Amino acid sequence: MDKITKRVFVGAEADFCRLLNYGFVVEGDNYVYVKDMADGQMRLTVSVDGSGRVSADVVDNSTGEPFTLFLVDGIEGAFVGGVRAEYESALEDIRDKCFYVQTYKQRVSLKVIDYIRAKYGDEPEFLWGDYPDTAVWRRKDGKKWYGAIMIVSKRKLGLDVDESVEIIDLHADPDFIDAVVDGKAYFRGYHMNKKRWLTVLLDGSVSEHDVFPLIDASYKLAEK
Repeated sequence: MDKITKRVFVGAEADFCRLLNYGFVVEGDNYVYVKDMADGQMRLTVSVDGSGRVSADVVDNSTGEPFTLFLVDGIEGAFVGGVRAEYESALEDIRDKCFYVQTYKQRVSLKVIDYIRAKYGDEPEFLWGDYPDTAVWRRKDGKKWYGAIMIVSKRKLGLDVDESVEIIDLHADPDFIDAVVDGKAYFRGYHMNKKRWLTVLLDGSVSEHDVFPLIDASYKLAEK
C-alpha cells in the first residue's frame, strides 16, 4: 500500500454494499473499481479485498505500464502534480462514500465526539494529511480552535511507557491547569501553550462526565 492510500484509509472500515453501489465490481475475492484520469491518459484501479484492505495503482493508457512518478517524493511538475492530486481526490471520494472512518477507538473518545456533535454541531476536522490521527474542533463564529484530539506516545507526555494513547487538548484557565495537572491523567498542553491549554487522557483515566465540563469551558474561552 503506497503512502497516499495508507494515509487516506487509516482507520477506515469498508462497507461492501456501498462499494457495489459506488461502482465496484466483484472479481474473485476482491471488489474492483476502474476509472480513467488525467483526461484519459491514465487509468486508476482501486481494489478492496475481503478484509477491507485497499490497494490502488495507476497505469499509462498509451503504454499499459504502471505510472508511479507521482508517488516519489521530490518529483513535481504540472502533470505529475495533477495526477497526484487527482489520485488522492479519487481515493478520498471512495473513502467518504464507501467506508466508515473511526480513527479513535477509546470509549471516552467516542463519547466526547458524540457530545460535541450533539451540543455544538461540530465534527473533528482532520487538517493535516501527514498527521491522519490528529483533528481539531473550531467554533463556527470565529473559527478558533476549542479542542484537539490525537493519538500520541505516552512517552511524549513524560510517561515511561511506549504505548500510544488518545488525548484531548482543551483551553483552560491557568489557575485551573496548575491545580489539576498531575502527570498521570492531566498534563500541560501537548503541542500547545502550556499555560493556557490542558491535555487529558481519553483512555478511561478520566470519566467522560468529567471531560464534558472541560469542553464547555474551552468552548467559552475560545470565544475571546
